[in-house]
Amino acid sequence: MPTTQTPKWPKTLPPLTPEQKRISDDFMKLWHEVLPRRFALVESFNHNFPVKYSPPDFKTSLEIGAGLGEHLHHEKLTREQEENYHALELRENMAAGIRKNFPRVQAIVGDCQTRLDFPDGFFDRVIAVHVLEHLPNLPAAIREAHRLVNKETGRFLVVIPTEGSPAYTMARKISAERVYKRRYGGDYSWFYKREHINFPHEILEELAPWFTTEARSFFPLRIPFIWCNLCIGLALRPRPAQG
Repeated sequence: MPTTQTPKWPKTLPPLTPEQKRISDDFMKLWHEVLPRRFALVESFNHNFPVKYSPPDFKTSLEIGAGLGEHLHHEKLTREQEENYHALELRENMAAGIRKNFPRVQAIVGDCQTRLDFPDGFFDRVIAVHVLEHLPNLPAAIREAHRLVNKETGRFLVVIPTEGSPAYTMARKISAERVYKRRYGGDYSWFYKREHINFPHEILEELAPWFTTEARSFFPLRIPFIWCNLCIGLALRPRPAQG
């Protein structure tokens, strides 16, 4: 008798209690404040990789999951590039922080897994620093990034964690988990299991039909193995438009 297989995407997340929702929003903002202060080496890789591999003479940028605008501290933008930098954030409390600190940047609230109000090929760069691992509908976000990036000269610049690797698991215990427990106490696993829902092999598998890898880099050891590294940087060239 045939069985119906549940589609993998979008992934279904367990509902949050009101208290978990409060903690989730508060901790995400807190972690974006703590990370650049206390883990500067990791942040340097996270944000300098997209800068290094940006296309020359770019004008338009879209950063998805922009947080508090941390990436902008690592950019050296002209006035024109700054005014054409669109920082997309899901949480209004974080988008407000971008508007306050970077008033020339276009900070917008929205979901990168849905169609955004920009024409095809509008952006010279699409940047995703530690975002793709969070997305329940990852394929939709990748398709939208492909739609939006310039097919001739544009780049999709991605940094992802090596979620599930021994190195990353250990690093989390001595970093984010400590910060969480000091502030809220209790179990941390509900938070990270709900946030980091996509593993590197899943992300790479979904990227492959839409982008080719122009350059990649591993941190901190630079050898191309997931188990002993914390992050992977990918500079991706869009494949020709499908259909």
